[in-house]
Amino acid sequence: MHLLLVEDDPMLAAAVCERARQAGLCIDHARDAPAARVALVDHAYSAILLDLGLPGESGLVLLQGLRAAYDATPVIVLTARGQMSERIAGLDAGADDYLVKPFDFDELWARLRAVTRRSEGKAVPVLTCGDVRLDLATQRVTRAGTPVTLSAFEYRTLLVFMERANRIVTRAQLETLIYGDGSDIGSNTVAVFIHQLRRKLGERIIETVHGQGYVLRKESA
Repeated sequence: MHLLLVEDDPMLAAAVCERARQAGLCIDHARDAPAARVALVDHAYSAILLDLGLPGESGLVLLQGLRAAYDATPVIVLTARGQMSERIAGLDAGADDYLVKPFDFDELWARLRAVTRRSEGKAVPVLTCGDVRLDLATQRVTRAGTPVTLSAFEYRTLLVFMERANRIVTRAQLETLIYGDGSDIGSNTVAVFIHQLRRKLGERIIETVHGQGYVLRKESA
């Protein structure tokens, strides 16, 4: 089992990672939402242990984004917020289970086993555009059956377009969806990613709509 822990408290994170490794589990640690997104692009995790009280973007927003992107990875919310409303918000956002800090590690491992068992057999969509295929479960992209290697940000850019096929996406929308709010983004960064996607997946896959933004046409490839 390969886990991702998203937790900003260094002492708690160190304790969870140590106990996980003692239990024979593989675990990675991300201290905030942006770091978690990068890790999720690079790896397919068995489950995510998610703190709600992250610095900057909350864990709740991260969870909502994962589910909106059809990421069905099981999520257990770890939070010091004991109010019932917070627990309900986490479950409504797509969490599979929750534990209130401090928690017993044996109970955490048992809940992990339970949510991963329940997740088996869940259908995760595959997005397609012509001969380009994006598998949301494995985050694997192919063109005409041939694997295509994308960087983390290239993958996110493609995902944004494929989820919004035939709809114009502005540069400002792209920046927010790919990087989140408050990022320092170069003026031509988005254009560079789009250029790379065209080079790897076909010049016609993303069309420039002058004065408005970009669009991925479903019939294109």
